[in-house]
Amino acid sequence: MLDAPGGLSRALRESPPDQVAEAADRAIRSTLGATRTDVFLADYRISGLWPVLDPELPEAGFLSCQGMAQRCFSSQQPVLDGAGDGRCRLYLPLSVWGERLGVLLVEFPTAPGPATVEQAGDVAGELAVVLRAADRETDRYRRARRRERLSMAAEMQWELLPGRGVSHDAFQLAGQLEPAYTVGGDHFDWSLDGDRLTLTVLNGSGIGLSASLLTAVTVNALRNARRSGGSLTEQAELASDTVFYQHRGRRYVATVLLELDTITGRVRAVDAGSPRLLRLRGGAVDTIALEQQLPLGMFAEARYDLQEFDLAPGDRLFVVSDGVWAAAPADREAYGEKAMARAMRSTRLQPPAEAVGTVMRELHAWHADTDLRDDAVVVCLDWRGSGGRAGD
Repeated sequence: MLDAPGGLSRALRESPPDQVAEAADRAIRSTLGATRTDVFLADYRISGLWPVLDPELPEAGFLSCQGMAQRCFSSQQPVLDGAGDGRCRLYLPLSVWGERLGVLLVEFPTAPGPATVEQAGDVAGELAVVLRAADRETDRYRRARRRERLSMAAEMQWELLPGRGVSHDAFQLAGQLEPAYTVGGDHFDWSLDGDRLTLTVLNGSGIGLSASLLTAVTVNALRNARRSGGSLTEQAELASDTVFYQHRGRRYVATVLLELDTITGRVRAVDAGSPRLLRLRGGAVDTIALEQQLPLGMFAEARYDLQEFDLAPGDRLFVVSDGVWAAAPADREAYGEKAMARAMRSTRLQPPAEAVGTVMRELHAWHADTDLRDDAVVVCLDWRGSGGRAGD
């Protein structure tokens, strides 16, 4: 048996980016004695997991794999499934720094021992890193993820995202855009630098491609200031000036900028006509009221003030756009009035990546499963405390 980590790493490095799954398949068969592998990737809506190596998998076989793969994806733990004829399928999460990409299936002729399961987990971790890198060099994996055609605006928005999740000793973070295939201007962005996590959520204005272009300008202006060492207020002011001189006040972007000290839980904030912030502490939900300032780009030379609030270990913070908070289909009360708090409380035992999906599903149900009338963003942040666990 070959050295698994070294053999796989070499095989993946030497393979073309569009052939990473095949290279992993050959290496895993040779290294671990597997009889079959496949890579399942989560779609844009995170409504299912879809095979890369065998996209024509018969429906019965696909549904059989799907249930176990979904359990692995949700729990982020290995799942063993006996096939009934001595064979055994092992499902392993494909995740990079907390971002869940999908699931690796490895089928063995007999049940694997603990050492083989551990070795396969290392293989899955290596493969996930390479898949994330290869995704920028080929369209193959993006095609596997999409269940329908993306609008041009949505294509731009998904390209602009930092990812859909990140995990750290002190926090977990996840976000989701809806409607996934036609989203226009709503967006989120984040960056971790030492003990500082910067998070921005944009409540884009307008619809379609023009909204996506406005958001792209705003996000890149914010990133430019942040990467140049600008403070939170300087990020807001540069982005505001950039948008204003492009549109002369005719277009603007409601935004909230947050900077979390991952050691203390202190949050610095700039509220530029922002999306809503809600905190779940224990079983209680409260709105974090910030003083709203001018949206980015409304006036020239706008200046912004910092505000601050604290998170306690175990706190969960949701940031939602107007498409979530103000959703009021068929003359019902706004989703944010009561339903949002109920949905938040129901996520207490879920990690953020599952929690954003729960809130989005509840939002779709609030719309009676009709299409959302507005773009919607949900971002969920758990602060564990500097010790890495709530209550430390």
